[in-house]
Amino acid sequence: MPWHAVPEPLVRLSREQEGLVSVAQCVRWGVSRDAAAHRAARGMWERVTTGVYDVRPAQPPSDLDGGRRRAAWTGLLALGDGAIAVGPCALAMLGVAGLPSRIEAQVSLPGAAARRSRGQVAVRRFDDGMQVVRVGGARVAAPRWAIAQAVPELPRAHALAVLDSALALGVIDARGLDLAHAVARGRRGVATHHELWEIADGRAQSPLESYGRLACVDAGLPPDTLQLVVRDAAGRFVGRADMGWRIRGGRWLVVEMDGREIHGTPEAVFADRERQNALLATGRVEVLRFTSRDAPERIAAAVGNLLRRHRTG
Repeated sequence: MPWHAVPEPLVRLSREQEGLVSVAQCVRWGVSRDAAAHRAARGMWERVTTGVYDVRPAQPPSDLDGGRRRAAWTGLLALGDGAIAVGPCALAMLGVAGLPSRIEAQVSLPGAAARRSRGQVAVRRFDDGMQVVRVGGARVAAPRWAIAQAVPELPRAHALAVLDSALALGVIDARGLDLAHAVARGRRGVATHHELWEIADGRAQSPLESYGRLACVDAGLPPDTLQLVVRDAAGRFVGRADMGWRIRGGRWLVVEMDGREIHGTPEAVFADRERQNALLATGRVEVLRFTSRDAPERIAAAVGNLLRRHRTG
């Protein structure tokens, strides 16, 4: 086969693997090691790490989720058929939100004697009876183990967002989360994260909400409820608010978190304004609105200032 020809099955496979293929897959579909290296040398492919090529280097992942899955595939393809995506990589493959923008390629190998790295890939040793599931063509740590592996090592805000998302998506239930916490006990980093397992809540609808809620919890201002249903005087449904705190007179202080992806279009901005006006018109709420540009600490400070005014004024 000419070095420049790429079999269609290999092209289709790359689409399932965030644009990546392994040398072993190339050889399996008739592209020799030399032909793959030649394409990389000419800039048609890109060598990602030892034994892994990007066959569409001019088309980077279209979103952060794709970039995180790409990290997972990098590890899986670099280490071969026995590799299992673990920790944040497993969560990315399972569709869990809240992870950092960039994650390290992490895999586990059956019988791996010790933690070591291979190029860009960290090889982790997890010998605690880890169960494995299939996601497409990938072997992935089952949710309970993936959460137990990832959460202790993540920054606290991302850790809570991951726990919230896993519950919200049904990737794991409350019982499974308790079991994941049990598996995580004793791991490095878990000591500063125990509280997060207790406050994880599947009602949170975005990582942004999780970040803001944690900042309020850390400031001693945990919300009284999430996804507060607001009704008018006639009992008609007006809307839901992301977080709510009780204030005097049977009223509520509510916080709305507007993610750029969902709320950034002109139509969405108009709808958000109409919705906020409707909430305020009930006379039952005061509204604070924040976006992804607002630091979580700023959210907590604004909530604290308004609560003090209503509770002491």
